[in-house]
Amino acid sequence: MSDNKPQSTFKDLGLSESTLKVLDSIGYETPSPIQEQCISHLLNGNDVIGQAQTGTGKTAAFALPLLDKIDLNINAPQLLILAPTRELAIQVSEAVQTYARGMKGFHVLPIYGGQSYDVQLRPLKRGVHAVVGTPGRVMDHIKKGTLKLDNLQSFVLDEADEMLKMGFIDDIKWVMERIPEKRQIALFSATMPNVIKKVAEKFLNNPKIVKVKTKTETATTISQKYCLVGGLQQKLDALTRILEVTTFDAMIIFVRTKTLTVELSEKLSARGFSADAINGDIQQSQRERIINNYKKGKVDILIATDVAARGLDVPRISHVVNYDIPQDAESYVHRIGRTGRAGREGEAILFVSHRERRMLNTIERVTRQKIEPIELPSAKIINEKRIETFKKNITETINNKDLSVFEKLVSEFQQANEETSHIKIAAALALIAQGNEPLLLSENEPSFGRDQTQTQEKTIPTKADTLKGFPQIPMKRYKVEVGNNNNVKPGNILGAIANEADMDSEYIGSIQIFDNFSTVDLPDEMPDEVFKILQKTIVNGNRLNIVELTDKNNKATIGTRKKKRNHNKGKFARSGRNDRRGDKDDRRNGGRGRKPKFSRSRPKK
Repeated sequence: MSDNKPQSTFKDLGLSESTLKVLDSIGYETPSPIQEQCISHLLNGNDVIGQAQTGTGKTAAFALPLLDKIDLNINAPQLLILAPTRELAIQVSEAVQTYARGMKGFHVLPIYGGQSYDVQLRPLKRGVHAVVGTPGRVMDHIKKGTLKLDNLQSFVLDEADEMLKMGFIDDIKWVMERIPEKRQIALFSATMPNVIKKVAEKFLNNPKIVKVKTKTETATTISQKYCLVGGLQQKLDALTRILEVTTFDAMIIFVRTKTLTVELSEKLSARGFSADAINGDIQQSQRERIINNYKKGKVDILIATDVAARGLDVPRISHVVNYDIPQDAESYVHRIGRTGRAGREGEAILFVSHRERRMLNTIERVTRQKIEPIELPSAKIINEKRIETFKKNITETINNKDLSVFEKLVSEFQQANEETSHIKIAAALALIAQGNEPLLLSENEPSFGRDQTQTQEKTIPTKADTLKGFPQIPMKRYKVEVGNNNNVKPGNILGAIANEADMDSEYIGSIQIFDNFSTVDLPDEMPDEVFKILQKTIVNGNRLNIVELTDKNNKATIGTRKKKRNHNKGKFARSGRNDRRGDKDDRRNGGRGRKPKFSRSRPKK
């Protein structure tokens, strides 16, 4: 699609006013190609087959129109979405929750293997409007009667070809045979193997076919990097540091919302940078004037939204900064394509929060490019650069400015205050010129945007806390290789361990989440076979690789787990085989179909 080709807006597609307000608040200005086609078909009640890669914005393509059809007065599942992995189920569930912000009282529930059934049963009993789940766990809930499909209006099969590769095709058919006859189906797949075509022919009713070819190649002349940042203030500070030490000709900074273009422009201007903003609310005449100044070098930094930058071709752009991560991989490709044109070299920097690491992985997968992390310049480097700039400004001012008036004033002041040296007078004038903003940063301040894992590993206590309610049970502290950077929450670890080890959650102690790892307290008498299973357990796409923490030389180090003798299997021992089928989804994601059976009886207090 050409940048200059007119494109529909979300309003043109017929979405509700509440949905449009949500899209505006999160910065979605125009639909991607798959969204533009699918939304209209789904709003019209048609079944849809969407053939598109991950990262094209297909979640919004099916979620937005199908959410518009939900009746909040019916407190039962009306939308069911099947996803191949628990990670994608969580991701889609979070996106659905975001798109439904304007729907008061709306509830969505992700259900997947590796999480305790109790965590899922309570919301299902209370009532939810949408369910996003993996095939094995959805089957289990339907069989148990805990997931009822009587009120189901819409069914989505996401990444169907991936489910086929993972061996879920029979599970998918089983679920689809149990959804109501009168329903709407959307099937999405990057490729269309014959098996998926047969499923579509059997279950879909005269589907509309939507095929999208995505531009996913990035120029080899563009150096791509990402910076891990926290909140808004840290993001602004990170940008300021990068601007201070980076030599660039012209830079374009992409943000999600129109409001932020103006706010960021004002903040950068206040910090001494030549910046201006363009967005959809700026009049055409003013927009042309700003771009003209940008092309001529009167403005060095342009802050823009995706729509406002459409058709912008300025050869002097050497750097692109994604201040806000784009909604899909195709938008990322379009954004960074503003630099590195006609064989010139360019640099693209992407700001990523912990919650956005999934999109970073998607962009890397779709573009087939590894985006390298960037370490922000330290306070020392910033200070050296500021001192260099300070001295350079003095030299340029002496050589290029008329100082006669100020020389006369300084001379008069020095004659009236003979005890004051010329150096002290110059320093006072420099301080006046600097204003309230200090020239140098404190070099003792903690750095950000770097991996703090080493520091954390030196300080984490290795002694386990006493188990609440069961002080007589000896506990040990373990380290697992998932943390904030994997979007892991305590509930994810708790559910995975409880499910895989078949252990009551009340026997799982303190869980602490760090950036690249977490710690969890578990009963000391846990059998070796359970320990081995937990080592292979998958949480958010990563193996736990659980190891015991030991105290050695007053530092937290990774120790090896001592073998338990058979007589230590006591109250947490495996009591024979558990013949329960288990979740097929768990087995295919690295878990075990048969799990060790822990005693469900409470130890005596």
